Amino acid sequence: MENWLRDRPEIRNIRAAVADLNGQARGKRMPARFGQKLFTEGSRMPMSVLNVDIWGDDIEDSPLVFASGDADGVLMPTERGFVPMPWLATPSALLPMWMFLEDGKPFEGDPRHALKSVLDRYAARGWTPVVATELEFYLIDDAGDALQPPPSPRSGKRRLGGEVLSLRALDAFDAFFTELYDACEAMDIPAEAAISEAGMGQYEINLTHAPDALKAADDAWLFKILVRGLARKHGFAASFMAKPYAEHSGTGMHTHFSVLDADGSNIFDDGSATGTELLHHAVAGCLAAMPASMLVFAPHGNSYDRLTPENHAPTGIGWGYENRTTAIRIPAGNPKARRIEHRVAGGDINPYLMLSVVLGAAFAGIEDANAPPPATKGSAYSAKLEQLPTTWADAMQRFETDPITARLLPKQLRRNYLMTKRQEAQYYAELSVEERVDLYLDTV
Repeated sequence: MENWLRDRPEIRNIRAAVADLNGQARGKRMPARFGQKLFTEGSRMPMSVLNVDIWGDDIEDSPLVFASGDADGVLMPTERGFVPMPWLATPSALLPMWMFLEDGKPFEGDPRHALKSVLDRYAARGWTPVVATELEFYLIDDAGDALQPPPSPRSGKRRLGGEVLSLRALDAFDAFFTELYDACEAMDIPAEAAISEAGMGQYEINLTHAPDALKAADDAWLFKILVRGLARKHGFAASFMAKPYAEHSGTGMHTHFSVLDADGSNIFDDGSATGTELLHHAVAGCLAAMPASMLVFAPHGNSYDRLTPENHAPTGIGWGYENRTTAIRIPAGNPKARRIEHRVAGGDINPYLMLSVVLGAAFAGIEDANAPPPATKGSAYSAKLEQLPTTWADAMQRFETDPITARLLPKQLRRNYLMTKRQEAQYYAELSVEERVDLYLDTV
């Protein structure tokens, strides 16, 4: 990292940033000459900053604020090191951080540490999760009174309908996507295929499988920051909010994962199309944890607008082979790549928390050795399945009372997260429809 800044004398300033519970980047801006100091001394920041609400306000009655004197934690760089910020006019670099206590122990309220603790359980068995994410987002012109797709820089026309897998829709914003891929390369974000999606001005980019779930979460977090920043550079917005348009598809974030043993073999693969018992146990664990995990998969008031039947988002707690209507899909293909696709989360999630509960639930299912219900065939929307929580209030209640959450997330983080969501719900209820859209458009 010392060489990174030395070899890039054009970098004039840096950002030291950590992800809060909503996945917002919070931290400090400083001249580049202070960058190396961050690796030896870190940076101090109140622990309560990781537990602010979506507006950036303190959580009322949080024990992290006045009751404890609003004490500092110590931010230290993650393994990622510096990454460029190509959406800014001034050459700048971002240094991802995570928070520790004065004695060097991890701060339990940091979502990245929550994921690390889940991965430590896998490592104790000699296992390594292999994770890939698919991130959907909308390109939006928000300059007027109503949201609409931005005009194509090539034709000047607006794409006023969904064009699934349309090359024309991608080519209309070729300059944006070309710069986006160049930026991903510079930031070591493994962007793969891009497609146009079903919604008006909606796209998806896949990030390739990586045998490092912490890096996969970092990649998703940085990708969201990059896409939003680069879109503004091009004169429009990019949004990962779950439902920017009432009449169009919501924004999801699907996660694929398998698990390698110490020999590098996929524990879900037995050479068949159905997979191993360990695969089925992991599926059972994911299904069992879904109601309690919904507050992580759908963390905002707008999130629940996406979860409607027959609208390309799961509503029932079920699984199936090669079935995109189910919450858990087992893709077909080469048995060596046998994996689970978790399809519940919206694009508005915190990637660290989302992967914590997905991988944590799969591990709990393997520990319990439970069998899943029969795989769903045909449309899961018409099957008699237990339904996912459909309201923010219901999701909060399940998150608080279901004992499975104690197996997925640390106690302090669970308390902080629940307090955050309750405060947000209180103020969200007072907003108009327009204010709600404006709130989430650039933040999530």
